[in-house]
Amino acid sequence: MSDFLLELKDVRQSYGDGDGAVHVLKGAGLAVSRGELVALVAPSGAGKSTLLHICGLLERPRGGEVAILGQSTARLSDRQRTLMRRHSIGYVYQFHHLLPEFSAIENVVMPQLIAGKSDRAAKERSMELLEVMGIGHRAEHRPAELSGGEQQRVAIARATANNPSLVLADEPTGNLDPATSERVFAALSQLIREHDAGCIIATHNHDLARRADRIVTIADGHIEPMTL
Repeated sequence: MSDFLLELKDVRQSYGDGDGAVHVLKGAGLAVSRGELVALVAPSGAGKSTLLHICGLLERPRGGEVAILGQSTARLSDRQRTLMRRHSIGYVYQFHHLLPEFSAIENVVMPQLIAGKSDRAAKERSMELLEVMGIGHRAEHRPAELSGGEQQRVAIARATANNPSLVLADEPTGNLDPATSERVFAALSQLIREHDAGCIIATHNHDLARRADRIVTIADGHIEPMTL
């Protein structure tokens, strides 16, 4: 069994065909271990979102190998990929994408019910996560009644509700002020450490990136170590 939660080997991704094809990844390789938080820092257009989509099984690469929890994903059916995303992967976007008609706790409960957890267990888990995020007192508020930082912390609680082994965060603090960004990053880091998960966080915030275990970038379609 692999020691890594996530392994990418020679991953290639392009869009279009022939002379007009855009080659985004040209043999990318990366491995993420349990309890490890990897910061991905790269300019816009370098392929950060593409990389995260491939890691999260939202896109199939044109070539190469993606393994999650030691299992190759190349031959998985769409249904199998969906189940792996549901049970093993949590995704946090730059915009929270909370359901506006539901309260904070209901937004966190929902993915657990979809995964088959009982209503009582889902509510207990949701309240626990919201408390960790420092917003337990806002559990019954709808997204429109929450600040941007509070909404993003609900989104992180939702993404980690099913105890995913791998958390992928695409600019999760991009719309937040520095102080709020710090709180959101600290909350995400705490959950990763406590649950021995792995995390890739794409960010333009160099101060936050320096607090990760490792920093990588995308250069000419390859993943390379980076120092800030």
